[in-house]
Amino acid sequence: MFREGDLAVYPAHGVGRIEAIETREFDGKKQDFYIMKILESNMIIMIPTDNVESVGLRDIIDIKDVPKVYEIMKKRDVPVDNQTWNRRYREYMEKIKTGSVYEVAEVLRDIYLLKMDKDLSFGERKMLDTAQSLLVKELSIARNTDENTIISDIKAIFDID
Repeated sequence: MFREGDLAVYPAHGVGRIEAIETREFDGKKQDFYIMKILESNMIIMIPTDNVESVGLRDIIDIKDVPKVYEIMKKRDVPVDNQTWNRRYREYMEKIKTGSVYEVAEVLRDIYLLKMDKDLSFGERKMLDTAQSLLVKELSIARNTDENTIISDIKAIFDID
């Protein structure tokens, strides 16, 4: 159960703030909704309070879980994905849609590793940006630091200037 003002992660959209909890009537039934504003895009999402688990709305990760995210990004002994770019894209999108910070970290790592071997397609570049922005926002909140610090950490992990 979230309260007004709480931060939460909505899969594929990122961190948002619960702006309000409202009761609305649809088809003659009253239902409670979280009114959530996504921080990155200012998009407003209405989430039925009884659908929280099915949509994957979750708390920001705990500070003690942040090192695991960094370990996932540092892992290099992962098999190279030789599928077509559109099949890879679908798999990456499925991982992002789970809302798991660990899955998003895997996507970011895999695309960065792919980028070291070849030029990325437009879709892969967009996916890289999406995964990075989702991670940067959540990690900066979890660590209570600014986003530039997280971006610097990511650049250091992937040895980017």
